[in-house]
Amino acid sequence: MAILRLSNDKNMYNNRRYPVAFLLLAFFISCNPMKKIEKTSAAEPSLDVQGHRGCRGLFPENSIPAFLHALDLGVTTLELDLAISNDRKVVVSHEPYFNHIISRRPNGTDIPADDQKSHNLFFMDYEEIIKYDVGSKGHSGFPEQTKLKVYKPLLSEVIKRSDEHARLANRSLPWYNIEIKSTEEGDGLFHPGVDEFADLVIEQVKLNKIETRVLIQSFDPRALEAVHIKAPELKLVFLIANELTIDENLNSLSFPPDVYSPYFKLIDAEKVQQLKAKNMQVVPWTVNEVPDIKKMMEIDVDGIISDYPDRVMAVLRDPK
Repeated sequence: MAILRLSNDKNMYNNRRYPVAFLLLAFFISCNPMKKIEKTSAAEPSLDVQGHRGCRGLFPENSIPAFLHALDLGVTTLELDLAISNDRKVVVSHEPYFNHIISRRPNGTDIPADDQKSHNLFFMDYEEIIKYDVGSKGHSGFPEQTKLKVYKPLLSEVIKRSDEHARLANRSLPWYNIEIKSTEEGDGLFHPGVDEFADLVIEQVKLNKIETRVLIQSFDPRALEAVHIKAPELKLVFLIANELTIDENLNSLSFPPDVYSPYFKLIDAEKVQQLKAKNMQVVPWTVNEVPDIKKMMEIDVDGIISDYPDRVMAVLRDPK
């Protein structure tokens, strides 16, 4: 059975209900082999395949090469993390400091584990941040990862380069699932307060014109509340890493999020149906092993976040 998708993917995270007129049109088109629905990609996945930090299992995390390679693999969404520099640039980085596992100083020396937090992005201007190498060292947890000398890019550069790459490949423009990495303990120490953090992120979303293909995610309910108030049109994702019930987690928000995104071991078929009954999408993280990928598909999740999106695409092509 063919899967009909809008060519610009704007409705990926809307409730999947189509008007009668659209369904009739689809029926008549399917009956006429001379007519085809125009697509910008030869083969788009039937669920939202999200490249975690680009494709961390294959290329240095949150780097331009990782994002571009993820697009080449066929992902629909680029998942990434945000930090804020001293000069208030929105930087793509998982930690608000230079993680010793992957980082080297501008002079090429390694950063000791007990010194990593002194390399705090929030107290560094971006012109200093960009000089650090966060790829040639590799990551011990990802032996397949290609070692490259890369830097922490700005969110604006990721969007520009990724959209350009998609256009050149004649494929749909990607979605962006961007995480506000905030904690109460980190306010003013590793990042600005959530209101300023949200303002800076929303500003970049609007300047780069990705409002209709962006998801703002966070573990921090305060950040989601701030974005919901300031830009209610944006779609929000509640990240979950605890063993509370669905209702207990949702009670920490004053509104229902568009997407519920739990650690994959915390979700099962019953919970997926419970969430879908609440009109929410379910996108678990971080699903890397093929048996787990297949299990998530079997319980009918809406998307999968993976360090190895190539594995997810392979299962989609051949689910046996």
